Amino acid sequence: MTAIDPQSLDLSAEKEARKQRLFTRINKADSWFQVLGLAWITPVLKAAAGDNPKAQVSEIWRLLGVPLLAIGLFLAAWATLAPTVQTSLGAIPGPVQVWEQVGNLHADAIREGEKEAAFYVRQDERNAKLIADGKADRVKQRVYTGKPTYYDQIWTSIKTVFFGFLIASVVAIPLGIAAGLSPTANAALNPLIQIFKPVSPLAWLPLVTMIVSAVYATNDGLFSKSFLVSAITVTLCSLWPTLINTALGVSSIDKDLVSVSKVLKMNTYTKITKLVLPSALPLIFTGLRLSLGVGWMVLIAAEMLAQNPGLGKFVWDEFQNGSSQSLAKIMVAVFTIGIIGFLLDRVMYALQSMFTFSAQR
Repeated sequence: MTAIDPQSLDLSAEKEARKQRLFTRINKADSWFQVLGLAWITPVLKAAAGDNPKAQVSEIWRLLGVPLLAIGLFLAAWATLAPTVQTSLGAIPGPVQVWEQVGNLHADAIREGEKEAAFYVRQDERNAKLIADGKADRVKQRVYTGKPTYYDQIWTSIKTVFFGFLIASVVAIPLGIAAGLSPTANAALNPLIQIFKPVSPLAWLPLVTMIVSAVYATNDGLFSKSFLVSAITVTLCSLWPTLINTALGVSSIDKDLVSVSKVLKMNTYTKITKLVLPSALPLIFTGLRLSLGVGWMVLIAAEMLAQNPGLGKFVWDEFQNGSSQSLAKIMVAVFTIGIIGFLLDRVMYALQSMFTFSAQR
């Protein structure tokens, strides 16, 4: 009989332990890959670690190969069919033409940045010369007023939607908690929800514009009028999903927990912070995700109609421009809007996964 080397057994056991620790880390990371929409990374890592490579290849194909194939088929169909569709601005641009406009918009942004930098250099040189000549009283600091770049439009829209979404959340969550805890508050709020929830942003926008113009007389304050108009319109249209889901989450709390709070004689604040919010968080975050998605769609429509700065105005300006490149630029904006909407949802999903235990991962 061959003697078993204890040292070999120890090395084998240590190797297996390291392998198990690696798989544990991969499984822990998988939840975040799911949140980020990168679930295909998990089977890649498992296959590299030697965990049933054949099965992992099948998972990689399902999670990565199939989506890439679908995207490839979409691009092929788009490139084939686009030239056959004629519009008032010419044929529908294909993927190549749209990608060219991505490069053009990026180049325009770089040129505009160079112009802005040159403007401030000239201004600093002029002011330095005035100071040297003893004319400091004539020194002026002006802000560059060139046209906003495509990236500026994107950033404006993102800031606006988050501001409106924040206001909506501050309003909707407390009202939802009140409606969920109190049948009387629910009876009072329900008619208002049913009446105002279906109202289109196109109906809210003129009212908001007139009210902001009357109340916010100056345009030199912390926020511009156009920013407030767009943000408040987003608020009015996006608060309802959060309000409804918060009320539903609070009213669905286990009755035994409510009974325990009565036995412990919790005050209202303690009851809400220690019992209500932790139990209702999954549905509250569901409402927040829906509200942010609604707010993003509403914002683009509001910017188009009111001609407020942002991606919506960019789309409308290109439509009015009517050049041979306008249609491709509009399609760039369409893809940009869709990608940003997806990323906003991922951000909210990541927050939901961090603060709740029942989020689907």
